[in-house]
Amino acid sequence: MIESIKKNKYGILLMCISSICVCIGQLFWKISAFNGLIALLIGFLFYGIGAIIMVFAYRYGSLSVLQPVLSLNYVFSIILANVVLHEKLTLLKFIGVIIIIIGVILIAGGDE
Repeated sequence: MIESIKKNKYGILLMCISSICVCIGQLFWKISAFNGLIALLIGFLFYGIGAIIMVFAYRYGSLSVLQPVLSLNYVFSIILANVVLHEKLTLLKFIGVIIIIIGVILIAGGDE
C-alpha cells in the first residue's frame, strides 16, 4: 500500500490541488448566481486551472489511482459549502466524507 502511494505521490498531490481548484471554481459559480459576471469568470478561471493541473497529474501516476482521487471533490465541496456558504454539515454528510476519504486511501494504495 505504501509503495503505491510513494509511486504515485506527485500525481496524487496534483490531483488534490486540481480538486481544490475545481471546487473553488464551482463555489464561484454558485456565488455568481447572486454576485454576477465577475464571480462567474473567476469560477471559470479556477475550474480551468484545475483541469490543466489534472492533465499534468496524469504524467505522475496510474490512471486507476489518480482518477478516483477526484472523488475528493465531494469532500472539498462539503467543506467549502460549510465554511463559505454556512451550509449545515450533518452527521450523514460527515460519515459520507469519512467513507470517501477511506475509499481514496484504499484505492491509492492498491496500485501494486
